[in-house]
Amino acid sequence: LCYACIASGLRFVIIWLLSLSLSLSLPQEKERGLDVVKLTDRDFLRSLENAVRFGRACLLENVGEELDPALEPILLRQTFKQAGSIVIKLGDNVIPYHDDFHFYITTKLPNPHYTPEVSTKVTLVNFTLSPSGLEDQLLALVVAEERPDLEEAKNQLIVSNAKMKQELKEIEDKILERLSNTEGSPVDDVDLIDTLEKSKVKSEEIKAKVMTAEQTEKDIDET
Repeated sequence: LCYACIASGLRFVIIWLLSLSLSLSLPQEKERGLDVVKLTDRDFLRSLENAVRFGRACLLENVGEELDPALEPILLRQTFKQAGSIVIKLGDNVIPYHDDFHFYITTKLPNPHYTPEVSTKVTLVNFTLSPSGLEDQLLALVVAEERPDLEEAKNQLIVSNAKMKQELKEIEDKILERLSNTEGSPVDDVDLIDTLEKSKVKSEEIKAKVMTAEQTEKDIDET
């Protein structure tokens, strides 16, 4: 299953979802497209049932901050076996569940606040664009067209930065774990002190590399 509650009413979100659903579908499913429904539709539940039954991508538009209880079995993935087949209960009906079914939800709310209970059931994606974010996207398109070598270099730097920052976090977590498990005074633990010293050196090396990479990325943007 693929679930997404998307915090944006922008029209291009639907285009993105359609492209995503097609890329995830089997070749024979691609011509089926994306089912778009609203909670106010008279046949809303029937449309959702058909999407589940036949493995279609379904988009539920314009929800608020509270989701309809009828969606609970879908969001909680409450499938079970019946007569050797995977099924799910929607309302009073038990229907076959198709593995190619995908479910998406959109909202027009500019800054929705979903409860933890809702947030654990869906993947939240914010498509709201800030002026700086739009500028970055347009710049990336221009660079990719004019200087694909610079765009590739920048993408590699982004990946490298993410890996180094993750490594830095792992070092910090390891230090905290050692400190919390140390018995007695930390200053008397020679092994702990040695680990802290090595971690400090490694941490400084990573920070320096991150700063260099970020400056390089900035230079690419200004090229």
